[in-house]
Amino acid sequence: MKIFQKEFKFIVKKCTPVQKYREENGNSSSSPHHQLQSHASGPRCGEDVRQDQQQLLEGISELDIRTGGVPSQLLVHGALAFPLGLDASLNCFLAAARYGRGRVVLAAHECLLCAPKMGPFLLNAVRWLARGQTGKVGVNTNLKDLCPLLSEHGLQCSLEPHLNSDLCVYCCKAYSDKEAKQLQEFVAEGGGLLIGGQAWWWASQNPGHCPLAGFPGNVILNCFGLSILPQTLKAGCFPVPTPEMRSYHFRKALSEFQAILNHENGNLEKSCLAKLRVDGAAFLQIPAEGVPAYISLHRLLRKMLRGSGLPAVSRENPVASDSYEAAMLSLATGLAHSGTDCSQLAQGLGTWTCSSSLYPSKHPITVEIDGINPAQWCNLGSCNLCLLGLIPGTTGTCHHARLIFVFLVEMGFHHNGNSDCWVSTGLYLLEGQNAEVSLSEAAACAGLRVQIGCHTDDLTKARKLSRAPVVTHQCCMDRTERSVSCLWGGLLYIIVPKGSQLGPVSVTIRGAVPAPYYKLGKTSLEEWKRQMQENLAPWGELATDNIILTVPTTNLQALKDPEPVLRLWDEMMEAVARLAAEPFPFCCPERIVADVQISAGWMHSGYPIMCHLESVKEIINEADMRSRGVWGPIHELGHNQQRPPERERRIKAHLGKGAPLCDWNVWTALETYLQLQEAFGWEPFTQLFAEYQTLSHLPKDNTSRMNLWVKKFSEKVKKNLVPFFEAWGWPIQKEVADSLASLPEWQENPMQAYLRARE
Repeated sequence: MKIFQKEFKFIVKKCTPVQKYREENGNSSSSPHHQLQSHASGPRCGEDVRQDQQQLLEGISELDIRTGGVPSQLLVHGALAFPLGLDASLNCFLAAARYGRGRVVLAAHECLLCAPKMGPFLLNAVRWLARGQTGKVGVNTNLKDLCPLLSEHGLQCSLEPHLNSDLCVYCCKAYSDKEAKQLQEFVAEGGGLLIGGQAWWWASQNPGHCPLAGFPGNVILNCFGLSILPQTLKAGCFPVPTPEMRSYHFRKALSEFQAILNHENGNLEKSCLAKLRVDGAAFLQIPAEGVPAYISLHRLLRKMLRGSGLPAVSRENPVASDSYEAAMLSLATGLAHSGTDCSQLAQGLGTWTCSSSLYPSKHPITVEIDGINPAQWCNLGSCNLCLLGLIPGTTGTCHHARLIFVFLVEMGFHHNGNSDCWVSTGLYLLEGQNAEVSLSEAAACAGLRVQIGCHTDDLTKARKLSRAPVVTHQCCMDRTERSVSCLWGGLLYIIVPKGSQLGPVSVTIRGAVPAPYYKLGKTSLEEWKRQMQENLAPWGELATDNIILTVPTTNLQALKDPEPVLRLWDEMMEAVARLAAEPFPFCCPERIVADVQISAGWMHSGYPIMCHLESVKEIINEADMRSRGVWGPIHELGHNQQRPPERERRIKAHLGKGAPLCDWNVWTALETYLQLQEAFGWEPFTQLFAEYQTLSHLPKDNTSRMNLWVKKFSEKVKKNLVPFFEAWGWPIQKEVADSLASLPEWQENPMQAYLRARE
């Protein structure tokens, strides 16, 4: 990596020491006058950084961060900040910075600050933070396990409920910003701060709010040039980064990127370019108002992107994720979300955009939405049992779990989940345009959000891109009027939070265009025909009270009458509800959205369920649905019981390998459930699904989940199913086997024939 020998190009004006200090550190607030003395000379040189890194990593060959917690990724963006721990993709989990007279060390999870295996690093960190002083180390009481680690190595430390002035080094978690200003001043005046935490949980609990701006840890850390991202990092044991890896820095990479766009002698390896794409989008979420360094950087990026224009990415013209074009797409999206006028950036958007003959409506359009969203509603996509790990043998977000889910959806497998609900407005915001949204004061206090776009899959990890990685945007409606925009345009939605009892709400929108929207039982055939002639937005929706299909308008134009296909969908949704022991109609409709590219598989679960454009005809063509099955390719994949020879081959292959549990996935796992359904019918499944929804304490580990399922299903059918599941390789616990031993043997166990054949 030959990166970054040049100075930053984007801080060019002459500054006073105070101004220079603030620009280099992103600190716009007033600070004690003496904290600026050590940085009047400008950014530190590479040798200074290398010395700090060497001191912090002295005597350490590897960093084992498998401490039980899921770490976040860290963003190192300050001129005086630098990485310490990196994975092979340059994702950072340990970092440090200088700020004023003081220093900061940041860990991507608080568990890293208490783990004995991290002891050597923690000792180095505290000594570096102390700058050779022998003062007291204060450890916040919520990080008490750190104290013994330090004390046993002779470091004087004490538990402190909060920061106090007689400390040399202070150690705390990153989950409260009550002392943010005091911590910043403490560091600026010469103190050392050891802090750790992750932001992904906060992000999951605060939808519509930016973690870079609102997460308490980032309120503390942003001014130090360090931030905690909502993206996670897979814990592992990593070698200490090489000097070449440690030389990666967001600002330096951006300088090289600028040189390349300007046809100068810039040089960025692909790994650094891919990392710049992610870091740039994250950095642009940090509030820039009042921070000269950030404002300057935003100005530079706008100039770069306007000068080069955006690449025309499409299915016909995809770009690699580690390309300059992909970096430009992510940076442009980040700029747009940060408040940059989208019209300045909307150039060369490719075939994702809509017809140039469309113009925003000059008149405001008022829509009535239902502001009621019960605390629990039946959502087959957003919170399905497979992805929650309740179905034994499946794991979090893997493609296998998604396909198992699709199969179980067809079988009626269904889970009660808590989620926000999208309410369609029937309006579309053109790319690069602004819309003015207004509502009542009561509604502005209810936690409503505006969402632009429905293609919510984040393609950041995709190798090739047929569209920008992120093409949707949400804004909190915490005021009666707000201007909203999205670089890529999209259908407009009002997001109603779970538990809302707001009732009917009037929302007035100016600057959007009507999109095709058909609601079963409300839209007449004449109205639909008129929409097909007049509403030319590129995407439209077919809706019932139970499901909404979002597809390209070009597909809708071939649909002369949507009523028959939507009545069929409602019949199927009623069957799903009946099998899942759920009320009907659904409290909030399910959604299926077609996209030019999705994040995994042919179709995957979620709210919304996502599918490829090729699947559109199979979900809106009634004749095909009745003759070939609802799910099209997914139907054929999920219902592999229609191919008995293939099923038999699959079972024999699994048993031939010794029935290893690690191979019990996707199609193999489907066979297990198919055999149970064929033997006992739907009733035990339906009853168990209803019972699972009432359980308050479910096992967290997979082995216990599998044993719970064996016990519950055996008791439900009044047969001892232990031999059946053992044949499949399930790790049956002795106490479970003993508890079921009194039940009658399952004489018809289909696995016996395979086991006898093997013998």
